[in-house]
Amino acid sequence: MVAGIPAAGKTRFACWLGSAWQLPCLSKDGVKELLFDQLGFESRRQKVALGAAAQAVLLDFAARQLEAQNSFILENNFEDSSIQPLTQLLDRYGCRAVTVRFGGDIEVLYHRFIARDKSPQRHRGHVVNAVYPEVGPPPPYVPMGLAAFTAGVQTRGFDRFAVRGPVIPVDCTDFAQVDYKEIARKIKEVLGQLLAQIESACRRRK
Repeated sequence: MVAGIPAAGKTRFACWLGSAWQLPCLSKDGVKELLFDQLGFESRRQKVALGAAAQAVLLDFAARQLEAQNSFILENNFEDSSIQPLTQLLDRYGCRAVTVRFGGDIEVLYHRFIARDKSPQRHRGHVVNAVYPEVGPPPPYVPMGLAAFTAGVQTRGFDRFAVRGPVIPVDCTDFAQVDYKEIARKIKEVLGQLLAQIESACRRRK
């Protein structure tokens, strides 16, 4: 699981790790963008429904990979409401997950979040929050305030997400200090520890 606060660099890392380790990787935002391109939305209710559909696709992908006994990567702004369905899924297949949780200075991440939303390259499925559908020139951009951003992070639990298994925290306040290879090394180390625990439990049962 690659999780954490919005605009912390999760998607970029997940894509890098999937390529480096040749693992299937699915991002909820990627699914959401595909659904928006095909279906769009004309109301807040429809936008929420599209996000729920993307979450369902993410969980179905995970279930199919677990059933096939494959390793894989999920990336999303996982929140408190994500914990129960993911935990149930892992328990169903007797699995544990390693969570890489991206965070950092909340004010720095807030300004990064606003800059990303204002970028013309930002996919419209993420930033259309005032006009459904868009007609004519886009409305003036009204950014979310720092207090609202911080409250959303704390209320929804982006900064505390964890499911069955260990958590590797990553401070993304300064992207220049984020070492992907070192994070990958830590993941391998944690996976090795999990495997040793499983093997020890199996020997005790015998």
